[in-house]
Amino acid sequence: MLYKELSFPKDTLFLVTGGAGFIGSNLCEAILKMGYKVRCLDDLSTGKQQNVDMFLENPNYEFIKGDIKDFDTCMAACKGVDYVLNQAAWGSVPRSIEMPLFYCANNITGTLNMLEASRQNNVKTFVYASSSSVYGDEPNLPKTEGREGNLLSPYALTKRADEEWAKQYSKHYGLKTIGLRYFNVFGRRQDPNGAYAAVIPKFIKQLLNNEQPTINGDGKQSRDFTYIENVIEANLKACLAPDEAAGEAFNVAYGGREYLIDIYYALTKALEKDIEPDFGPDRKGDIKHSNADVSKAKHLLGYDPQYDFATGLKEAIEWYKENL
Repeated sequence: MLYKELSFPKDTLFLVTGGAGFIGSNLCEAILKMGYKVRCLDDLSTGKQQNVDMFLENPNYEFIKGDIKDFDTCMAACKGVDYVLNQAAWGSVPRSIEMPLFYCANNITGTLNMLEASRQNNVKTFVYASSSSVYGDEPNLPKTEGREGNLLSPYALTKRADEEWAKQYSKHYGLKTIGLRYFNVFGRRQDPNGAYAAVIPKFIKQLLNNEQPTINGDGKQSRDFTYIENVIEANLKACLAPDEAAGEAFNVAYGGREYLIDIYYALTKALEKDIEPDFGPDRKGDIKHSNADVSKAKHLLGYDPQYDFATGLKEAIEWYKENL
C-alpha cells in the first residue's frame, strides 16, 4: 500500500518536530496533502523558514518556533496531538565530534523531553528518527537490526541512546515508540550548503556551478542512498504499526548499495558536466560500507519502498535544477 492511501480519523493532528528541516518539511507537506492537520515545531537552528513558508496559508498548518531542549515547549507542542514524528536533531558525524556536549543536550535530552511530553499528553504513537550510524564498526552487510557494533561518533551515540530511552518508554509507560534508522536520505529541499552538507545535493550544486567537488577518501565507500518518498512512507506507516512493533527500531532504506564514485559520475553524466573530482582525506568517524536489510520494516510496518536510487536521483536532480 502506498502511504497516500493510508487512512487516519478526519481531524488527526500530527506534530512534526524539526518540521522546517529537510525530512520534516517533506513530512509536513505529505500530511497536509493527505488532508490532515500538522503542527510544526522547529527552532530554525538547522531548519529553514523558507522550507515551510508554502504551508502558512493552509488552515490545517500551525508553526511553533521553539526548542526541544525546553520541556515546557515540548508539553505545549504535544497538547492534543495524536502522532509525533520526532525529526528534531543535529546531524553530521564530524560536527558531533567537535560539539559533544551540544549533541548530548539536543539529540538525547531533547528527545527525552519529547518522549515525556508525549507520554503526559497521551500521544498514540511516537515515531522518531534514528540513524544507520548506530551500526558502528559492525562489518557485516547488509546491516540487520540486533547486530550492532562499537559506536564511532558522538552522533551515533546520541541515536543509540534515543533508541534505548524509547524502549524504556514503551516498556514502563505504555507509549508506543517506533525508531526509524535512516540510511543516507536524499531528495528535494536537502541543503547543499556548508561544510557538513550531504554529498548528493552538494555535488549537484557544485557541478551546476562548474566547481570541482571533493570526494572524501577514495570514492569506493558504499551507501544505501534512500529517496525522501520512502522515508515519508516509513513514518506514516509507523504511526499505524501494531503493538508488537512498540519499542523497536527499524532500518529505513531501499535495500540497495551505491558506490560514491559511481554516483559522482552518474551526476556528471546527468548534468552533462566533464569535471573530474578532487580526492580528500577520509572523514573521521565514517563507516566504509553500509546497506540495509529492510525485511523487519516490511514485516512489521508494511514498509514497501517504491523509489529505487535511480528514480529518486532523477527527481532530485530535476528539483535542484529548478530551485538552486
